[in-house]
Amino acid sequence: MTENAVLRMNNIRMRFGSYYALKGVSLSIRRGEVFGLLGQNGSGKSTMIKVLAGFHQPEEGSEVVLWGQTLPLPLDPMDIKKRGVAFVHQHLGLVPSLTVLENMRVTALGQKTPWGVNWKREAQTISALFAEFGLDIDPYCTIASLAPVERAFVAIVRAFEDLRASDAGYGGEGILVLDEPTPFLPAEDVQRLFTLIRSIVRSGASVVIVTHDIDEVRDITDRVAVLRDGELVDILDTRTAERQSILDTIVGTRIDHFQKDRMATDGIPAAVRVRDLSDGRSPGFDFEIREGETLGVTGLIGSGFASVPYLLYGALRGTGTISIGGQSLALSAITPLLAQKLGIAFLPGDRLGSAGIGSLSVTDNITLPVLEGLLKPYGLDRGWMVREAGRLAQVYDVRPQDPQLPLGSLSGGNQQKVLLAKWLQIKPNLLMLDEPTQGVDFGARQQIFKALDQAAAGGTAILCASTDNEQLEQICDRIIVFSRGRPVMELKGSEISRKSITEACFHSHQAEAAE
Repeated sequence: MTENAVLRMNNIRMRFGSYYALKGVSLSIRRGEVFGLLGQNGSGKSTMIKVLAGFHQPEEGSEVVLWGQTLPLPLDPMDIKKRGVAFVHQHLGLVPSLTVLENMRVTALGQKTPWGVNWKREAQTISALFAEFGLDIDPYCTIASLAPVERAFVAIVRAFEDLRASDAGYGGEGILVLDEPTPFLPAEDVQRLFTLIRSIVRSGASVVIVTHDIDEVRDITDRVAVLRDGELVDILDTRTAERQSILDTIVGTRIDHFQKDRMATDGIPAAVRVRDLSDGRSPGFDFEIREGETLGVTGLIGSGFASVPYLLYGALRGTGTISIGGQSLALSAITPLLAQKLGIAFLPGDRLGSAGIGSLSVTDNITLPVLEGLLKPYGLDRGWMVREAGRLAQVYDVRPQDPQLPLGSLSGGNQQKVLLAKWLQIKPNLLMLDEPTQGVDFGARQQIFKALDQAAAGGTAILCASTDNEQLEQICDRIIVFSRGRPVMELKGSEISRKSITEACFHSHQAEAAE
């Protein structure tokens, strides 16, 4: 049914070279609904959003109908905004060093007025807008000082305000597009975000949300469109669709839910010993990781677990000692380069900010750790680099399998496969991961988990820092729970489950707060 459609995208085709990212996809968005866009990494979801945002020019024959009017293609980003469509992308588009008020009024900063900007009045307007949605955010604080969920709130409310101010005159009855707004948020903050989304829909707007989390999809959406390999597979009513049927539709075939065969760690010598680890603000603590063991560290946001891999890698300055590969060093002397020489590999959570270089090719990213061995009298052996990157891309099922593509042009899950391949090829003594499957679809998650399991079977010790309790349950042999900067509980073997991890995190925090 399209009679109540506020947006129709018909026969959208998009090609990159000889590769078709979209193969004639047609969708319609109804007034006042939350519409989900699902699919594995590389299925075409983000491409569809970028066509609507005016970032990509689709093939001839594609059509976009907004508010009953067929728009000329390619779409103009400023025009689509004026017509009542606003976007919040995964990285939110906020400037951390500026205040909330300045970020909310960034457009006004560029306008020339004889009187300048009345900041006091603008602050009152913004405070009233936040209060309308039950938010208590100081307009004068910087974005950098906010919690991740509060940053998402600012970006979403800013986008919604753009809908109200649109020249088309639809008031709040616009279309808000959220591209992966939740991967950096713990479960309790996701629910706060969904409360905001429901408030926006009650005001008359429609919301399109791109996400990989099936439980979130069933919670917040009315309908979902499933894309696979650039084609529309099905549109499902999420009020009646079962979880497994949604997963099966996304993947195309039934994918087994990976579960590690947990090793009995008692009596196995430690491959990594850390003594008196501290960031200088909390008491030092000790822990060990056995050869072939996957150790998870977790806790509530701000509990201190997230800094552990950064301290061990020298990305943050810490104190204590680490013993690995027969060597023992003071952590105050550790640098990322020295850590790599010790056989330590680290995959940060910020894929294109810290873990990889989006403007460089898959080949350049994947061969970075081995460049020293590729030097020839005439320079780098580029032929070998391309062949080896192609081989690894095939082993790890990177799509599309073109090692010359920029890393940033790949979907999040395929970027992560490239970055994982980059480090696993050197067979590290210790592999450290920070939220390794943020924004990664179900199928790619299982592939990544299996790759990690194979690395562990080969003797690599793995440290995974994460707030994803399902992920920790699937891949860990042991889990250390943190509170107020230090370990307070350990789970192992049959003690590990999503429920037990959640309870340990909250109960530990409450117990610490009561002391």
